[in-house]
Amino acid sequence: MPTAADILIETLIDWNVDIIFGLPGDGINGIMEALRRRQDRIRFIQVRHEESAAFMACAYSKWTGKLGVCLATSGPGGTHLLTGLYDAKLDQAPVLAITGMQFHDLIETFTQQDVDLTRVFSDVAVFNAQVSDAAHMESLAGLACRSALARRGVAHLSIASDVQEHTLDQAKRSKRNKPSHTPDRWFEGSGLPDEEQLAKAAEILNGATKVAILAGRGALGARHELEETAELLGAPVAKALLGKAALPDDHPLTTGGIGILGTLPSQEIMEECDALLVVGSSFPYIEYYPKPGQARGVQIERDPQRIGLRYPVEAGLAGDAAVTLRLLNKRLKRKDDRSFLEKAQAGMRRWREMMAQSEQKAATSLKPQVVTRAFGKRLPDEAILVADSGQNTEMAARHIELRDGQAFGVSGALASMACGLPYAIAGLAFPGRPVFAVVGDGGLAMQLGEFSTAVRHRIPLKVLVLKNGMLNQIAWEQMMFLGNPQFACELQPIDFAMAAEAMGGIGYSVSRAEEVEGVLDAALAAEGPVVIEAVVDPFEPMMPPKMPPDYARNFRKALPDTPGRVEIEANVAQEPLRSMITAGEKD
Repeated sequence: MPTAADILIETLIDWNVDIIFGLPGDGINGIMEALRRRQDRIRFIQVRHEESAAFMACAYSKWTGKLGVCLATSGPGGTHLLTGLYDAKLDQAPVLAITGMQFHDLIETFTQQDVDLTRVFSDVAVFNAQVSDAAHMESLAGLACRSALARRGVAHLSIASDVQEHTLDQAKRSKRNKPSHTPDRWFEGSGLPDEEQLAKAAEILNGATKVAILAGRGALGARHELEETAELLGAPVAKALLGKAALPDDHPLTTGGIGILGTLPSQEIMEECDALLVVGSSFPYIEYYPKPGQARGVQIERDPQRIGLRYPVEAGLAGDAAVTLRLLNKRLKRKDDRSFLEKAQAGMRRWREMMAQSEQKAATSLKPQVVTRAFGKRLPDEAILVADSGQNTEMAARHIELRDGQAFGVSGALASMACGLPYAIAGLAFPGRPVFAVVGDGGLAMQLGEFSTAVRHRIPLKVLVLKNGMLNQIAWEQMMFLGNPQFACELQPIDFAMAAEAMGGIGYSVSRAEEVEGVLDAALAAEGPVVIEAVVDPFEPMMPPKMPPDYARNFRKALPDTPGRVEIEANVAQEPLRSMITAGEKD
């Protein structure tokens, strides 16, 4: 007779779940046994920290579009999942979190690890339930999977340790709970927008002379449709970071990233457009959108709740991006005037020259953009690239150009440190596909032990860690946002190359520009997981493409009392940083 744990795992298999990330514990022993007996049909990846399991489930969902699943024991095991689950919530990734509990008749008696995880998860989860017995599991397991997929968020099941081992014949089934009364299938509509809104959107876009497009993660499955739209409208496409792979970075229709990590042409098209088409993005920094009233707005978004969230729109198209763009493209007229697009393309040529200038610096200290660019040029076709959160994100966004067939992942709206390595390990979703990560020394140190997980599974992972001994993004935010001197951002150094070797992997270290090419060639030729520790200039600023005047004032105010002032001043006196810091003052 199947147990509640057996029913859970069989249900996950029926829902095409083939991998679960987690860490064993006594609160989930019944589930672990059910997994052990089904190793031929579902894979369990043991992690070193439950936070990583949740990040991996989120990344797996983003990579594949399927349901990601993570598993943790009672009490602290479950609470450790929260950061990764909030990453899934904010980026709308369908994830199922399974947690254990103490014995069902000891709950709320102050016993060991007595944490009501359903209450703890009440904010993060779109579906959140405690399983009472095996018959209840028959109803809840499939519903949890369906809820996560339907609402593109986190579903949570909490199961007492003894309930996991209760068999179906022990369950006290009510007369309305008939066996097998719910299907283990997922049903999804076609995502068609309203016809009236389609007509309105076409009227707005056809009538505009300077259309800009902002593409996010929702556009990833709509490459060809987006390309056709941009071509018809003569519209340059700016990409939110989660949409970095929506068009190749060298595509003539894109101006690359937007925001503090983005390009100057992306900012300029937003400042000058008279119509804005947002495709699958909730990019949060409203200061980089057109000013309200400047441009007429159209938005394509699967979730109607998010339409008009960042910019006032006149036409809201609730539907799948690819389907909606195909319908919209039939109504669009090709614009003969290509001057807006051509101006943006000329701007991108200048921007690339500026970036190349920064990437070729021969200085005493190794510049992070020099090694990042060299690393990015070596990405093979179909590579998976991830970034952590920090200055390393800027480096990956600006200095690595994704090509066709390559994928990119990052913690988007949550922007959590420590996501990079778990995201890379979730590349297990694509066996044999090369995985690359650009991380900072701050974020990598938080989940460094997961490198041993990559070693254990022989993931072809190459990790570039930009070691500047600083929480560098935080330092620049202290200075630019509030005008405060940098404080408490210095890090105790870790030898990451040695740590990689200690965990059974391979480690390299580089600190001089002339050594970069040779070290990277050797590292990428090595088999198995590799860490490349690049000791880079800690005083290299993190600059927006056009420094707002208040940022510039704050920066100058903070600089005199900031450690490394002389080195920072020397860096910002050079191009292209000098032009970036003064660009906003010309407006």
